[in-house]
Amino acid sequence: MHGETMRSDAQSARRAQRTFVWLWALATVAKILVAARLPLFVDEAFYWQEGRHLAAAYSDLPGLTAWLARLGTSLGGEHVLALRAPFLMLTALLPWLVAHIGARWFGETAGWRAGSLAVLMPLSGTLGLLALPDVPMLFATVLCLDAGARLLRGVDATSAAELALGLVIGALSHYRFIGVIGIGFVALLLIPEGRRVLRDPRIWIALAMGIAAWAPLISWNLENADAGLRFQLVDRHPWSFQWGGLWFLLVQALLVTPLLFLALMQVFWRSLRGGEGVSPQWRYFGLLGGVSTVGYFLLGFFADAERVSFHWPLPGYLPLLIGVPALLCAWPALWRRLLWLSAGLGLLVLLGYYVAVSVPAWRAQWAASKFYPYNFAGWNELADAVREERAKLPPDTRLLADNFKVGAELGFALGDPDIAVLDHPLNRKHGRAPQLRLWGLESGGSRSAPALLVVGSSDVQYKHLLQRYHWLCDAVGPLPAPSRVVNVDHGSQRFLLFALPAGKVSGPCTAPAMAWIDTPVSGARIEGAVGIKGWAFKDGVGLNRVEILLDGRPLAAARYGLPAPGVATYWKISNDPNHPSVGFEARVDASTLPVGTHWLGLRLRGRDGSVEDWPEQPVRIGD
Repeated sequence: MHGETMRSDAQSARRAQRTFVWLWALATVAKILVAARLPLFVDEAFYWQEGRHLAAAYSDLPGLTAWLARLGTSLGGEHVLALRAPFLMLTALLPWLVAHIGARWFGETAGWRAGSLAVLMPLSGTLGLLALPDVPMLFATVLCLDAGARLLRGVDATSAAELALGLVIGALSHYRFIGVIGIGFVALLLIPEGRRVLRDPRIWIALAMGIAAWAPLISWNLENADAGLRFQLVDRHPWSFQWGGLWFLLVQALLVTPLLFLALMQVFWRSLRGGEGVSPQWRYFGLLGGVSTVGYFLLGFFADAERVSFHWPLPGYLPLLIGVPALLCAWPALWRRLLWLSAGLGLLVLLGYYVAVSVPAWRAQWAASKFYPYNFAGWNELADAVREERAKLPPDTRLLADNFKVGAELGFALGDPDIAVLDHPLNRKHGRAPQLRLWGLESGGSRSAPALLVVGSSDVQYKHLLQRYHWLCDAVGPLPAPSRVVNVDHGSQRFLLFALPAGKVSGPCTAPAMAWIDTPVSGARIEGAVGIKGWAFKDGVGLNRVEILLDGRPLAAARYGLPAPGVATYWKISNDPNHPSVGFEARVDASTLPVGTHWLGLRLRGRDGSVEDWPEQPVRIGD
């Protein structure tokens, strides 16, 4: 009987191993294919730029992310896949480490299944598609997790060295790793075996090495008035209660998948209860992961809700994940199958999202919606337009970017990490302004040679856009007619290119046109005779013609110059000479137009000869 049990266990382990290897191989190939064509995310572009200005630490992060980005492009060339390759390699190792840890403490079958769950869980399964600091930070977390569990069994030099390595990598990855250290320390204090570990001098040597790895970041902050620390801990967070934290919890349950999320919470609960059969390692995994996860859930009610933060709890999920296969033995077979199926479907959905982002025709379907992926979109089109415009300009023309996003993305596309950047709220909001100043790339707008100014008009809330244009006038002088308007995905991502002369020109502010379609509203269903009404103006020179476009083609000429006194009342700083007569109106017969969804836009013609196509909005014609 004992022999049959052993053979059954061995067969079960082999099946679990084969399943893991197939899942890991398929997921890895899929991630490489997606990463090869996924447009560069704006943060990745800035890390590439940091990698071209190698330093021990930067304004937003320690140095490791930039070093990995530089390593990838140095070996593989200036390609998005080469940039992401070191991050893909690290994430490819993570499921094997999880499987190894699980097998050591819960048996081979449970270990391979834990590795499979690490592949399938959407948050961990898609990690590495982007060159982000969370990748080395999570790798460091798993190393520390493995070392901590081994140390609970007995302190030895190998485990202490692994702990030191994990602490060093984590310190070089992100400020948030401080939380991993703190929670790990608390987890050890709560376990008798953990308190014994902390009395061993070899552990304190490992901790000292980990502390020393923070020296570059501490030094950078001391030299720069704590700018990085203040951004990470103070400036970016409201530190006031916000009900949006409930949305954060819901998003987490969906990204982990609900049944797996429930299983993770059960592992934490069991570690809190303790009792017979709960090993020190189980308690360690459960407490480390659970306290971290709950801490991030609470933080979600008070911390930054504007930037992407859904990946923050991931370092807490992996320790809990290791205990899930053992826990699932008590679940009914149907629920176990549903957990595995939902996790796999969740991974496919999230990979599908990245595929959709990488296909322009699919991405355009999200135009005019709140789900539009601005930070992925339009960079290749912008780079092509900049190349074409530069070819028409004098050879000494310099590029001048409106904000760090434009500067970094164009830098990667054009192979130029030293594009000057104007002051912009985004530079400060994302903690990049101090770094740009250190590189000498923050420009005040003055120049002694011609410049091609690239402005991201969709990077500013519409209610602040005119104010931004007037700021640009103060910085670089009156803006000439745009030499190119780049509307990507119906104008959801929009760039304006201006050929500026050498030296700042004086005079009243001239700015790009502003407009709005009051009726029909975005997404409206129209039929029969339809009135199209709105307003438009252009500071400094005014407009002389407004045309109605449908799917980018002229549909009708609008009557322009109708009274619209409320426009000047709202846009108090506007100096368009046509105020208050900036309204327009046109009537079209929708019954003659094809049934279906179409894109309604405007073509604005200025008195200075400028022609600007305004962003489009969807309308539905017929049933």
